[in-house]
Amino acid sequence: MSISDLFDSGFRKRNKDHFAAIVRVAMSDRVINHAEKHFLDRLAIQLNITPEDYKSILKDYDSHPINPPLSYDLRLERLYDLARMVWADHIEGENQVVLLEKLCVGLGFHPENVKYIADKALTLVFYEVELEEFKHRIKTMNQ
Repeated sequence: MSISDLFDSGFRKRNKDHFAAIVRVAMSDRVINHAEKHFLDRLAIQLNITPEDYKSILKDYDSHPINPPLSYDLRLERLYDLARMVWADHIEGENQVVLLEKLCVGLGFHPENVKYIADKALTLVFYEVELEEFKHRIKTMNQ
């Protein structure tokens, strides 16, 4: 096995684990609604999740651990990506906020803060800020 094969398999595994964690978060209320399903379909494409893996993960999402990013900056980068995907999917109104709040919890943000974080993230994405500005504004939103 070549080094590139090892890298590719590690990258695919991280993507599968990330996708499974998001499915697990979406299933926290035991139901995946239409907006969440659409988001998961698009996310699977973005993360190169095969249709077989997609079905397997949906069927047995509990077997995959949730491993939020360890560093705050990586957590903010994932939040940025996920907020942009939620926004791009045109999930309407409250569904958009609820989905991003669930994802914030899955990323490891404190449940008491997710309403504020999700609202701020969606606002920043609406104004099309770049990643570095997004991270700065989330970090300083209470100042």
